Amino acid sequence: MSTDLLQALPRSPGVWAQAWARLKNDRVAMVSLGVTLFFIVLVLLAQMGLVAQDWQKEVGTPFAPPHIVGKIVDGSQTAVIDSIAGPSVDISDVDPLAPRYEEWKKRAAEFKATIVQKSDTLPLGGDQLGRDVLSKVIKGAQVSITVGLTAALFATLIGTVLGALGGYFGGRIGDFLEWVYNVLTAIPYILLVFALAAVLKSGPLAGTLGSGAWTVVIILSLVGWTGIYRLVRSEYMKHRSREYVRAAEAIGASHASRMFTHILPNISHVVLVQLSLHVVGFIKAEVILSFLGLGVPIDMVSWGTMLSEAQTELVQGKWWQLVAATAFMATFVTAFALLTDALRDALDPKLR
Repeated sequence: MSTDLLQALPRSPGVWAQAWARLKNDRVAMVSLGVTLFFIVLVLLAQMGLVAQDWQKEVGTPFAPPHIVGKIVDGSQTAVIDSIAGPSVDISDVDPLAPRYEEWKKRAAEFKATIVQKSDTLPLGGDQLGRDVLSKVIKGAQVSITVGLTAALFATLIGTVLGALGGYFGGRIGDFLEWVYNVLTAIPYILLVFALAAVLKSGPLAGTLGSGAWTVVIILSLVGWTGIYRLVRSEYMKHRSREYVRAAEAIGASHASRMFTHILPNISHVVLVQLSLHVVGFIKAEVILSFLGLGVPIDMVSWGTMLSEAQTELVQGKWWQLVAATAFMATFVTAFALLTDALRDALDPKLR
């Protein structure tokens, strides 16, 4: 058969092309993809300093409400400022500090002018220091999503590679990996996380891993790969003796090619589901660690630190920081979960 005739024959689309074609027909998947990409772009813009760069600045009055609530006027700030300016009558004969009152009045007026310049309302309100909640929640998205995605990717990579090795080769390699898996899973998950956090943040390795966010990523990656390993190992044990793998062996495909070119695409739906669950779980874990002081440092902001701050604010009736952090986190987590569910269905060979 000539080369021209071979080129003229129709070619079946690959696995990923078929998956993308099915994904485009799913409206929920495309909307979820758009929302997820929006958050990813927002994180990249915050990382480059193009948005939420001044999240630490006090641009509003303390507890400035959102626009939908409107300006809250109580006069407490100006009353305090006016009280430190001193009396308005001449008491220089009886008060030795009277010559200083004029200077104090001038300074109080300057300070009052700076207070007046601050916004009485902000798009999503302000916190107890007058910082913009919108800027904080965007900066918090950068930290929380980066930690969740990075840790989930590392944990998925570790679990997939080790599961592929253990399930495909078996033997001594599989026994050794099973031993490591059993040792780690024998320790309660939360205790292992706290132990690693204590060692990495206050032990001999403290200060050698960069920012606190990377410490959280390392902790979650080292602890979270075991569940993915177990599932991937079982899938490789099922697929390693199937006909398409034997056919690949017959044409001379290497072990690596059979493991990651032939078997992996057929179990990718399992990996994607675990990736989605780990992103959601790791974002929650970052919230817990930051709440307990074992997460991101105090000079950073994340959805976890915002929720921690919102507890005391909620008692005072200031609900907007809690609502903003919860709404952003719920939107991203829901969209990401729906997207990965759609990808699982698109890649599942049983549904093709």
